[in-house]
Amino acid sequence: MGQIKIYGVKDRLNPMKETLSAVIHSCMVDALQFPTDKKFQRFFPLEKEDFYFPSGRTEAYTVIEISMFEGRTVEAKKKLLKLLFERIDTELGISSQDVEITIFETPKHNWGIRGLPGDELALNYKVNI
Repeated sequence: MGQIKIYGVKDRLNPMKETLSAVIHSCMVDALQFPTDKKFQRFFPLEKEDFYFPSGRTEAYTVIEISMFEGRTVEAKKKLLKLLFERIDTELGISSQDVEITIFETPKHNWGIRGLPGDELALNYKVNI
């Protein structure tokens, strides 16, 4: 399971939502073996005055937060990060300097999905990779 939040300056984020969504999902599928039909993403386009970021970044600055079940290896998570940086740069022209990614992992029992605790769900994909 994975829930993804994407934050950015509205004028930059809105025109690229569809492409960025596809890029992020392709990375989740390739690095973590997510099923192709499991896409849970939310975009948070912000006004410039509501999105403060460090100097040295541009208005393309984008923050990606990934919440997911714990169980992936360090190598799998590093592969995900590497793919995200590479593909976002290649597909959208956003430099790695302007992308920040955080992965939050929680035990399955801390998730409530389809009326059940996450650890009682029958998943059609592996978490421990």
